Amino acid sequence: MKNVEKTCIVCKRGEKEIPLVKFDFLETHFWICPQHIPVIIHDPEQLKGMLDGAENLKPA
Repeated sequence: MKNVEKTCIVCKRGEKEIPLVKFDFLETHFWICPQHIPVIIHDPEQLKGMLDGAENLKPA
């Protein structure tokens, strides 16, 4: 099994710097830090270029 570096998709900080939350989207695993969870909830369009299909996500 390959050891994948876990980093926030937004700020790129790793699990040694900040807690990370894993989420799955389109059958792929991603990690995000608590500071950027509101981006997914309220303004997912900011994730364009970082998360395929982000432009199709609707804010809460």
